[in-house]
Amino acid sequence: MIGNSGDVELNQGTHAPRDPVQVGVSLVEAEFDYDSPSYLDLIDRSLLSAGNNTRLKRVIEKAKRGEPVVLAFIGGSITHGAGAAPIHLQSYAYRSFEHFQRMFAPLGSNTVQLIKAGVGGTPSQLGVIRYERDVLRDGSVQPDIVVIEFAVNDADDETRGNCYESLVLKALASDNQPAVILLFSVFENDWNLQDRLAPVGFHYDLPMVSMKDALVEQFRKTKDEGNVITKAQYFHDIYHPTNVGHRIIADALANLFQVTDRSPMDQEENELNRVPMIGNDYVNVQLIDRKNGELIARIDSGSFRHIDTELQMAEMDDHDYATPLFPNNWMYVPDDRAEVQGFKLHLRCSRLILIFKDSDSDVFGTAHIKVDGELAQQADPHKVNWTHCHAMLLFSNQEAADHIIEIDMAPGHEDKQFTILGFGYVQ
Repeated sequence: MIGNSGDVELNQGTHAPRDPVQVGVSLVEAEFDYDSPSYLDLIDRSLLSAGNNTRLKRVIEKAKRGEPVVLAFIGGSITHGAGAAPIHLQSYAYRSFEHFQRMFAPLGSNTVQLIKAGVGGTPSQLGVIRYERDVLRDGSVQPDIVVIEFAVNDADDETRGNCYESLVLKALASDNQPAVILLFSVFENDWNLQDRLAPVGFHYDLPMVSMKDALVEQFRKTKDEGNVITKAQYFHDIYHPTNVGHRIIADALANLFQVTDRSPMDQEENELNRVPMIGNDYVNVQLIDRKNGELIARIDSGSFRHIDTELQMAEMDDHDYATPLFPNNWMYVPDDRAEVQGFKLHLRCSRLILIFKDSDSDVFGTAHIKVDGELAQQADPHKVNWTHCHAMLLFSNQEAADHIIEIDMAPGHEDKQFTILGFGYVQ
């Protein structure tokens, strides 16, 4: 249980108080009672499963010895920090990082590193593709803890959980055997995909934290009946938490850390020996973009020769500045002086996902995607209608084969623009 009597003081954090008006924070945050028994019970309810604690206890002991520890978070806009202000210091990821450092690292040390890789509006179908780039930093980082948060994003996962389980397995399979934690956030309408995704966590005996379990039942109660926090206090909008909400998620993760620390070590298990529950078809998916494309495939970019710089952005790690996502792209811009030529990708693979740019700008139009000469998909950048990374499954086969992917502007859209951000492929 987390509170003033616990191993970590969760009341104030390490930053000086801020003017709520200046940072867009409700006065509710300053007034909220984080030490009440009812709040601590709420936090206890968030622990869906402690899982097998072997990996997480090893990380905690590593931190206590003063050794470097890396906490990584991958997910959607809630992991990005949407609803928090300022986003880089009040997101649940940053606050969880602070909690872990305060709880376990030697006093005054700077041995804990934060990797935050949340991208708004994107499912695990994209997360599994960008894991190596955004979390492992192309092999330069080995996270000790990986928190995966896609419970409110994966309605758009065309693989219906295969990419999610593949991402979980990709993280578990890292050579340094990181602790993998599944986090289930929730929308204002009480919805998430916990019923689909939590069985994956139970299958591999992973630690899991559920904001749905913590919050939804008490949302329906009055104060006299046991309500601790209202939806108006918890939600910044219908999707994202306020600073109070982000704080509650961080406290829930800190509770998992504390419960694990105080529990005896479980017997070690080999999670990777288990038969996949949904599927593991995308564990080895790799990203192709303009940066590495010529080393992997034969590419004729045709009229898609420009580079789009107006991209979806995200504050990564503890940065107060945003980073453009998928900057190594191929962009089609109409040119009256040149003959229009389509984009061609020659690649041997079994599965292929296209990543393209959504946009609310009228200058963007629809593209047709052919696979081996047959129209496979129509990519409409206005289906979501905001600047956003869109993952689209082109095909999924059991066996690898040579394929030709052609991307052309749809008839009547030749005077529009279109951006191919990249591809995710499985050999």
